[in-house]
Amino acid sequence: MKAREFSTQRLTLRLVDQAILSYRFFHDSDEELMSFLGLKTHEELAKERVKFEGGLATHNKKFLYFMLLESNSDKVIGWCGFHTWYTDHFRAEIGYGLFEEKFKQQGLMTEAMAFIVPFGFDVMKLTRIEAFIGSENDASIRLARKFGFQKEGLLRGHYYNKGIAEDSEVFGLLKNEMRLPIG
Repeated sequence: MKAREFSTQRLTLRLVDQAILSYRFFHDSDEELMSFLGLKTHEELAKERVKFEGGLATHNKKFLYFMLLESNSDKVIGWCGFHTWYTDHFRAEIGYGLFEEKFKQQGLMTEAMAFIVPFGFDVMKLTRIEAFIGSENDASIRLARKFGFQKEGLLRGHYYNKGIAEDSEVFGLLKNEMRLPIG
């Protein structure tokens, strides 16, 4: 089963959903799966297997994300997409990450999100996209605001990062508020 791919100026966006991931976990060798997911170690793969075996979706909560590949090398450099997708309520949380520092601060995530945010509204039929961002994560806050996300509040002790409870700033975006950054 081949994942659908989309292209931006510098990236290939490989769609990953429950069907694709299930197929890959059951049919790929460890090395093929590590390459597909952009993992470097068998320890990282073991963690992903635990997540996979824990369950991917319930009847009304799903995920859909994109692996981000460099167009010129097909190297997996990160991911961006939707988790905690409440299909009954047409809303999802967006998440994203780049695997190496050298890919940050180059506008790659802005480029990816310029495709993925409209995909959420137009293809997935979302009416709301949410982002929960650590209060100290200035780069992610700037990224969300580029697209029109509005700060809606603060969740205290919301996420654990390296064993420490951290606050999350709550951002929301409705389709009519979406802005696509230029350049």
